[in-house]
Amino acid sequence: MKIFDTHTHLNDDPLWDQVPDYLQTAEQLSVDKMAIVGSNQKFNQRAVQLAQQYANLYAVIGWHPEDADAYDEPALSEQLQQKKVVAIGEIGLDYHWEQNPSAKEQHAVFIQQLELAQQNSMPVNIHTRDALADTYEILRQHPVAHGMIMHSFNGSLYWLDKFLELGCYISYSGVVSFKNAPEVRQAALQTPLDRILVETDAPYLTPEPHRGEKNQPAYAHYVAQAVAQTKNIPLATLAQATWENAHKVYQVNDKN
Repeated sequence: MKIFDTHTHLNDDPLWDQVPDYLQTAEQLSVDKMAIVGSNQKFNQRAVQLAQQYANLYAVIGWHPEDADAYDEPALSEQLQQKKVVAIGEIGLDYHWEQNPSAKEQHAVFIQQLELAQQNSMPVNIHTRDALADTYEILRQHPVAHGMIMHSFNGSLYWLDKFLELGCYISYSGVVSFKNAPEVRQAALQTPLDRILVETDAPYLTPEPHRGEKNQPAYAHYVAQAVAQTKNIPLATLAQATWENAHKVYQVNDKN
């Protein structure tokens, strides 16, 4: 059994100094591959660095909506040409914090990156927080043909159906294991096996039974376990489906 953590942040400061240790622990829990996701110039560069240093890591680079006011498209375009960059992300909309860039600015940068992904025949990894309706509308108007991943999905069945209709993959984080997240489990139950992914978003959103601790890629095992239990299928079945889906959407195989 192998698990692909499709969204993790070994490039973030809380994990950056202990990458070899985290990779070793991940291997012990069958987390064999992972996508290292950037959000700005610093973390994008670190993601590329890790992907090129370790055979089982891949880079997803882009400008997070919280960093939209510093968006540098020439720099991103250049980084996209680096080896083992497999997607643009995490990109999208975040209305949660008042100090975030304006919705207008977030929309513009989101659309620019969607168009960049389309031009480069790459998938996208989508962040949406308190912005499902606007995220949906922008993706509907600017679809990316090579794949769209809804990162750490926490929407209702209504929104699940809407994003599935757009052709999105739906990725579940540790939230699916939380006792106070029945809506997320209901969505996971209804997500088709050929469209489902698992992730940690480490160092954030630590799943049970480690909730309250710092998250790490190894804990994708517990996310997969929670989804499998929700769907009442063997863990190995869920792991295999998400493994295949991750390879498909990120356009990688066991040889690269």
